[in-house]
Amino acid sequence: MGFEWLAIIMFVLFLILILSGYPVAFSFAGTGIAFGAIGLAMGAFTIQRLGLLQNRWFGSMSDFTLLAIPFFVFMGAVFEKSGLAERLLTTVGILMGPLRGGLALAVVFVGTLLAAATGVVAATVIVMGLISLPIMIRYGYDHKLATGVIISSGTLAQLIPPSLVLVVLSDQVGISVGKLFVGAVIPGMILSGLYALYVLVLAFFRPHMAPALPLEARIFKGAALARETAVAVVPPILLIFAVLGSIFFGIATPTEAGAVGAAGACILALFNRTFNWQMVRSAARSTSNITALVLMILFASTFFGLIFDQLGGQRYLTDLLVSLPGGFWGFVIVANIVVFLLGINLEFLEISFIVMPLFVPAALLLGFTENDLVWFSVMMAVNLNMAFISPPVGFSLFYLQSVAPPEVKTRDIHLGALPFMALQGIALLIVMFFPSTVTWLIGLSGL
Repeated sequence: MGFEWLAIIMFVLFLILILSGYPVAFSFAGTGIAFGAIGLAMGAFTIQRLGLLQNRWFGSMSDFTLLAIPFFVFMGAVFEKSGLAERLLTTVGILMGPLRGGLALAVVFVGTLLAAATGVVAATVIVMGLISLPIMIRYGYDHKLATGVIISSGTLAQLIPPSLVLVVLSDQVGISVGKLFVGAVIPGMILSGLYALYVLVLAFFRPHMAPALPLEARIFKGAALARETAVAVVPPILLIFAVLGSIFFGIATPTEAGAVGAAGACILALFNRTFNWQMVRSAARSTSNITALVLMILFASTFFGLIFDQLGGQRYLTDLLVSLPGGFWGFVIVANIVVFLLGINLEFLEISFIVMPLFVPAALLLGFTENDLVWFSVMMAVNLNMAFISPPVGFSLFYLQSVAPPEVKTRDIHLGALPFMALQGIALLIVMFFPSTVTWLIGLSGL
């Protein structure tokens, strides 16, 4: 064994730093610099090997796909800041209100749409928490059901295109983001469908937990409701389908579609009479913060990865993963366990930059094809959905806690997540054992 032991210490120290709450980019850079200096001093590699770093950085920055990140984030930020998301949720809530469980179904439906519009979990969960949670509590919804349906539906932004997770995974795994977007559609619909089915079953057997919206609460009726639906619901749906459809049918690249989506969201805000300088400034600030975070972690993780590789860590871990009992399926099961455990404490960006570069070489040695890598990446995204709402430290739980009314207790939020975690576990097993849920639509689209 050469210097692999040093690489293992480096990785363990890095995990300790990020699990203790230290910023992930600084953890990447700090451990990379420290162990790079130690490696040079011990003769593990030469200073000339660090010249590879600039090639990796320039290679990443020349990836046209990464331009999709600010476009899609800006599109979602405009939906949030302009009130388009609020109006959409209110209108759909009134449309479905007469049904038992109708408000919860509206949250699932709008959560799915907002996931396709924002691609960012925090924005979706917070918006729906601010708007729909007080309404559901006011009209007698069980607190655990109300919070559970919000955090699970909001977390769909991890999976449903144009998910930021999928864009980052595309860069890290080295596969087409268009294929990832298409492959994630059916798993996303499976999750959304399971949530809706659970709400309907619960409302049927326990109607007191999800009552219908009373007549006096339906502020739009008849022609007024039809007009509001035409204005508040139809245009966002058409924009989302146009953006995603242009990618699925090969009309535009994800980056081009993202630019059209960002412009389209601004046009909708203009027609909604909420387009102003303050809204644009706020949306641009949110976009720049997220984009800068992605690039900062990308640069730091690339440096960390280079040092880890020069110390022999990548080769050691690849050999370890390839030699796991069970071969292909042993690797898949271990990868799911690792991602789930990390996902409880870490953001998806951190996980994508930490483990995916370690998994991909082993996957290729185990005979993964490009479609297998797409299936594997989508499966990881489904897994992250489950990790993101896992008590006690799932990120979506904290997003909702930050905006929940006082009468909603932390215990309600955590207990409310458990049934939806079980549904996500079912979806994960479906995707794991039926890869066609991911690959079938890719073959149909011709990508």
